[in-house]
Amino acid sequence: MPFISTYTGTERGFHWNWFGVSVVDSGTRTKQVMDVLDQLSEDTSVPRNIRRGAADAKGRLQKQSDALDVRCASAIFILDELANDPNIPIHGRTLIWNIISQLETIK
Repeated sequence: MPFISTYTGTERGFHWNWFGVSVVDSGTRTKQVMDVLDQLSEDTSVPRNIRRGAADAKGRLQKQSDALDVRCASAIFILDELANDPNIPIHGRTLIWNIISQLETIK
């Protein structure tokens, strides 16, 4: 059975739906990840350090001087540290794991 995941954000009408097969190019997927990182950095139900880390991860993804795989690896490193924070709420941790999964598919 293929991996199925869906994320729908109500504020920006954002929607992810993937089935283990990449049908979206790297630029589009990176843009989608940055949009979700924006939502996480503006979510007042998560601690400030998590919001700051999400903004930092987005900044790493936007750094055009590095190769795309390096930018993704840097963002994954930051997000992995955030996911292990004991103060993060469950919905925030799940969202971060979904973002990491998407970043791992970008080539």
